Amino acid sequence: MVGNTVSTLELTKENFDEIVTEHEFVLIDFWADWCGPCKQFGPVYEGASERHDDLVFGKVDTEAQPELAAAFGIQSIPTLAIIRDKVAIFAQPGALPESALEDVIGQARKVDMEEVRKQVAEEQAKQAGQAGANGQPQ
Repeated sequence: MVGNTVSTLELTKENFDEIVTEHEFVLIDFWADWCGPCKQFGPVYEGASERHDDLVFGKVDTEAQPELAAAFGIQSIPTLAIIRDKVAIFAQPGALPESALEDVIGQARKVDMEEVRKQVAEEQAKQAGQAGANGQPQ
């Protein structure tokens, strides 16, 4: 890192929605200070954030932000999540090597978000239909 430039943002329950809403492409590293693999993945993630300065790289300390970890169903750390256009398109636990992280970023850049939105809408309609058919409130 050059100077005091921080290329990753600390995400909290207070700033999470704002950051995800204001940015088209957000990567999130769910981590904790006591986690050995998280500490190994940290420099890899930080390096990617410096190479991809057009993307937003955030970190969620699962100890300090248990609500965010719970909202994403995080059960093991580190977990990498990617949100594009306010839709979670990727989540995978494990410390990725640099080449795998670059591959995931490349694949996420190619995702057709129109198709993703269409699938999400279809799934929501299907769930709403099932809830209505079962007499369940929506």
